[in-house]
Amino acid sequence: MAKASASTQRTQDKKRSTAGRNEADAIALLKADHRQVEQWFEEFETARTSNRKQELAGKICEALRVHATIEEEIFYPAFYEATEEEELHNEAQVEHDGAKYVIGKIEASGPDDELFDAQVKVLSEMIKHHVNEEEKRDGMFAKARQSEMDLEAIGQQLAARKAELQGKSRPKLVDKLTRA
Repeated sequence: MAKASASTQRTQDKKRSTAGRNEADAIALLKADHRQVEQWFEEFETARTSNRKQELAGKICEALRVHATIEEEIFYPAFYEATEEEELHNEAQVEHDGAKYVIGKIEASGPDDELFDAQVKVLSEMIKHHVNEEEKRDGMFAKARQSEMDLEAIGQQLAARKAELQGKSRPKLVDKLTRA
């Protein structure tokens, strides 16, 4: 009984020590991004005011730009090098290109544009498909876990680059607010 308790305690201690460190694992970091954007898409669907829709669309677009950048610069090349899965790698890149096109359309418009809601809806559907492709049983994330990829080291690189990209975008927002 003491061994079972000690084992249970170690498991609980490990969970506590890693609870705030999802970024240490590349896939956990990327999945956390997916869940956040999914939440914002759901909130967009029920948003009533133009200001709230604009705010959510801005959050979604910024998060997806940062996410796509860290995947394209760090995760996808490491995945391809470790797995030589050219088809998965190329499909993910093409899906990103399509999403970036729609993001550009959303950012160039606003809630008063008659296509705005439709553009956000289409982006949502594109992202759902892309996330499903990455997270499914035989998808990119599963194959990455089966490979020799150092997911903790890559996760640290992703987290650092993500923080850098988010830091670059914040001063622009602050500048806009101080000029208003």
